[in-house]
Amino acid sequence: MQIAVAQTPVEEDIRANGDTIRKVLLAAHAQNIALVVFCEGALSGYAKSQIMRKDEWHAFDWEAQENELRDIAALCGTLGIFAVIGGAHRLDAATRPHNSLYVLSASGDLLTRYDKRFLSHTEITDWYTPGTEPITFEVDGFRFGLAICIESQFPEIFSQYEALGVDAVLFGSYGIPEYFQIALRAHAGLNCLWIAGATPAQQAPEGPAGIIGPDGKVISHCPASAEASLAVARLDRNDPNYDVALNKARPWRAKARLGDIYRERMVDDARSTERTRY
Repeated sequence: MQIAVAQTPVEEDIRANGDTIRKVLLAAHAQNIALVVFCEGALSGYAKSQIMRKDEWHAFDWEAQENELRDIAALCGTLGIFAVIGGAHRLDAATRPHNSLYVLSASGDLLTRYDKRFLSHTEITDWYTPGTEPITFEVDGFRFGLAICIESQFPEIFSQYEALGVDAVLFGSYGIPEYFQIALRAHAGLNCLWIAGATPAQQAPEGPAGIIGPDGKVISHCPASAEASLAVARLDRNDPNYDVALNKARPWRAKARLGDIYRERMVDDARSTERTRY
């Protein structure tokens, strides 16, 4: 299957963001792309950027975001395409929202939602409520996990998804600076996962959106300039470039982590020593 990451401008105007997302989905459909990943806050805007003050949540236009999500979901159903879209998720009037990724299905439904679990100091102090669990979903026989922004600095996020049998992690961030880029390549190579990272166009000069293969190498990326674009990659388990990563390294590492192979070797070595003694 073909997937893409979007590098789109994010504005304070939720309706403008919705229009941008729909235009990108139409362009992706024309390229036979099955799934598109948008950045953190792609629809709602991101705290400290489009939402400038922590006390602005009470005035946030939740109805506008819900309407845009419905319209985008309807378009996904018409096009037969999946979309992963960053947005705030309302809890109640007394609780700060989640920083989330919404997964809209090719049938036009809200398939699932991931709530960012590891928040920055300022996020957890003033802006958001953390999520509690990993989320996975499947498309065309591929299993996907989700992560957001600073979670690129927590290797346990990616090793957990590897243990859950995920093929690719879809990563939305409001900026992917160089040290994020390095970390994502490391997570991809260490866990033998595809990682697709989306960022807003205005943050692209510090690091563009792109897709990394399970060997830790970048497959494709958007221009490092503040312009809307897509980076596309094909997920193919039979690609010979990934034979070592997917068919040798990943299963061997999983077996090694269990420890049985080392205990067996220790027993064999002990028996060999015992035989040579006599």
